[in-house]
Amino acid sequence: MGQYPYLNLNEYYRGLFGKKAAKISLDGGFSCPNRDGTLSFGGCIFCSEEGSGDFAQDVTLSITDQIAEGKIQSQQKWKDTVYIAYFQAYTNTYAPVCQLRAKYEEAINQEDVVGISIATRPDCFSPEIYDLLEELNETSTLWVELGLQTAKEETALCINRQYKNEVFETAFWELHKRNIPVVVHVILGLPNETLEDMLQTIDYLNQLPIQGVKLHLMHVIRNTALARLYEAGDYRPLEMEEYLHILSSCVARLRPDIVIHRLTGDGKKEDLLAPLWSLRKGDLLNSFHRKLKQEGIYQGQTYTPVSK
Repeated sequence: MGQYPYLNLNEYYRGLFGKKAAKISLDGGFSCPNRDGTLSFGGCIFCSEEGSGDFAQDVTLSITDQIAEGKIQSQQKWKDTVYIAYFQAYTNTYAPVCQLRAKYEEAINQEDVVGISIATRPDCFSPEIYDLLEELNETSTLWVELGLQTAKEETALCINRQYKNEVFETAFWELHKRNIPVVVHVILGLPNETLEDMLQTIDYLNQLPIQGVKLHLMHVIRNTALARLYEAGDYRPLEMEEYLHILSSCVARLRPDIVIHRLTGDGKKEDLLAPLWSLRKGDLLNSFHRKLKQEGIYQGQTYTPVSK
């Protein structure tokens, strides 16, 4: 597994591209059916006003200019880098196919962009969109990121996800049969979820041939429904030690061939209400890696495949 006792994204990218690959977060100007009234006006209870694209580039810029800005920012940290165009904000398959094609192809055609990652909801596909993604996958390196967050249906209702697991499964299998790699987003610390609930979500994913997972810490962001619960005393964020225990338990349970794309999350400092310790991201990751080493934890340690 290389430097870490789990399948690390940076090492995965280096194996794929032969060098450091950096993601440039883009805002394609899309909306979301869970915000525009198609399903709901509120969105998921944790979703920020930027549609979970708080660190995406300026939506008023073209995709070409957003990528150019992202390269400048990236080059302040890393040299000799290639780039992944990451359509992050809102729901990035929620538009007519002609608009999606134009934005995706504009991103792919930029210099040193070696891949494209598209974050979306599993209820925002059509046969034409699947066909477009299949076409892109044949000519470029593509990932589709699906927001599941939890496999517990009761929690899905609580967070206003607005689709059932069977919708997620339908989208996943449609992508899989086209050989499109899927990365699944999971949030740890959702309201009323126990450690066992979160591990059951990991078990649910272990039975699907997904390629990657993002494990996010639940942030309380200003002006969200979750923020109102928090301010009323009806939601308690995780403490750092709790999160370290949950995270290490999930990694130990996760199928060993799944690439871990994220171990926490980011919230804008000015909008983050809790947990404030999450702003010390370096401290969190260092503590996590020390915990893995000290306790001899590695990915797949407690993974048990389901017998057929």
